Amino acid sequence: MSDTSIDLIKKIISYDTMSRNSNLELIHFIRDYLRDLGVESLLVHDDTGTKANLYATLGPADRPGILLSGHTDVVPIDGQEWHTDPFNVVEKDAKLYGRGTCDMKSFVAICLAYAPKFLERGLKTPIHFAFSHDEEVGCVGVRTLIAKLANEIQPKPMMCIVGEPTLMQVIIGHKGKMSYQCHVRGLEAHSSLAPQGVNAVEYAAELIAYLKGMARRIQKEGPFDDLYDINHTTVHTGTVQGGTALNIVPKDCSFEFEFRCIAGHDGRELYEEVVRHARGVLEPEMKAIDPSTGFTFEELSAIEGLDIDPGEEVVTLAKTLAGRNDHAKVAFGTEAGLFQQDAGIPTVVCGPGGIDQAHKPNEFVALEQIDKCHVFFDKLMDHVCK
Repeated sequence: MSDTSIDLIKKIISYDTMSRNSNLELIHFIRDYLRDLGVESLLVHDDTGTKANLYATLGPADRPGILLSGHTDVVPIDGQEWHTDPFNVVEKDAKLYGRGTCDMKSFVAICLAYAPKFLERGLKTPIHFAFSHDEEVGCVGVRTLIAKLANEIQPKPMMCIVGEPTLMQVIIGHKGKMSYQCHVRGLEAHSSLAPQGVNAVEYAAELIAYLKGMARRIQKEGPFDDLYDINHTTVHTGTVQGGTALNIVPKDCSFEFEFRCIAGHDGRELYEEVVRHARGVLEPEMKAIDPSTGFTFEELSAIEGLDIDPGEEVVTLAKTLAGRNDHAKVAFGTEAGLFQQDAGIPTVVCGPGGIDQAHKPNEFVALEQIDKCHVFFDKLMDHVCK
């Protein structure tokens, strides 16, 4: 176990980079850490100037290298019952507890811990770092950096490894995610005169029930891909808000829903099916009472799925580094699909920790996983260094 890695995990966790907050303190720490090693960083800020992505190259800048990618933001701790301070790492029972230890600051810390080792040995193939913001709110932050990788940064990396928690298994595919908000506008009335109103909550519930029916249909009929941990597209409603009082027919209701699609299953077609049902079946009943009622939809996010040929060089290399012959696909989304599709960089996902620990209170990464990630980086160093 590397004390440097543990120290850096503790340091990086100490920065409260919940997605609603700025990540600049952490980004500036990483920039200064790398600068002390003689490595300059490119910062790509968001429109507010309060958040930034960081891109840096270790080794020769005149040839394509291997990109190691991670996000710096973490999900909120609000309403969660933590037994320890989420931003102060506690080591107990061979585990490191803290927000982001699993998802995914430990990988970022290990990247930084190995930076001086890479430089000391000398790199024949460069290592690139890409550390992003706002991954947890729809992979929105990294897009400005990816645009630069696609159009400005030359030579761009030849491959990418995203260090999301996979228990160090090599992931060659993940589902795409499309999320939407639906607003239902009804007509208020006294609840004793309910038939004269248009109940926005009830019509929202009918469309939510239709979404649930879609989910059951897909779970039964497919399409299927058994390489995914959940082998079919999923449909999910996550939030509902509506109504003001029990004795008022509610005028407004909003809910959020998502599709997580396996490769080859078009989420936009599923969305259009939902809209057709709302417009063709539910709205006529509503508008017969009041023409101003109905449904409106807004796209919240669209995260590209990942689907890479297992014969690609990055897959073969990642398996060698991880000491595995197998590969898999996962249901959760990452920035990997964006690197692959928008930047044209072949990408896999492989990192320490298990996704079942992410986003939970008392999040942890096992020290065994840190050790396995060190073995991965030791082999990577042998591969890229002189």
